[in-house]
Amino acid sequence: MKILCWNTDDAVWKHWNQIVGASTSLVRVQTLEDVYHALETDASNYQYCFIYLEDTSLPKQVEEVVALYSAFPNQKVIVFPNQLSQAGALRLFSVGISGQCAPYIGKEQLSLVLSVVGSGEIWGGKAFIQQLIMQSTAPAENHHVELDDLSERELDVAQHVAKGLSNKQIALEMDITERTVKAHLTSVFKKTNTKDRLALALLAQA
Repeated sequence: MKILCWNTDDAVWKHWNQIVGASTSLVRVQTLEDVYHALETDASNYQYCFIYLEDTSLPKQVEEVVALYSAFPNQKVIVFPNQLSQAGALRLFSVGISGQCAPYIGKEQLSLVLSVVGSGEIWGGKAFIQQLIMQSTAPAENHHVELDDLSERELDVAQHVAKGLSNKQIALEMDITERTVKAHLTSVFKKTNTKDRLALALLAQA
């Protein structure tokens, strides 16, 4: 497995190399231009793209990541902010990035993150995602109309998503298959005009 890493911090880069598995190859670039060049040359060569977010230029870098993801929407992007920013996280999750982690994440935790993101889920750490949901205010005027369109099963799925549960956990809670959960979610996203789990969770919590 190859991971493209936009990382300008030598200490964090050293840590990443220490926690990845033996079968994983990290490819480091230090400029945004190099990220674009690598992905334009062969995006399919990289299973993930790790991006270290610096404190000094966080808002600017967040927008650069947004533009990058817009150019390569099929790329699984995971950001590692040196300092948590709720506004930055919301901005990034709203456009579809796959996850956010601490730069000095542990080996087992990183393995879990890659497993979750690889299966198509979003990773922010359950507690952090719930914090975003609780602290964010979604427009509520159309909330009841949008959720009233859902079937009882679909509403159950939406409420479980709002609690931060994964598809597998929802399947266990509702005693249905993960495939059925995915089918319900596809329908829910369409009916509520939401495009990802975070947007749906914000709507369900409104």
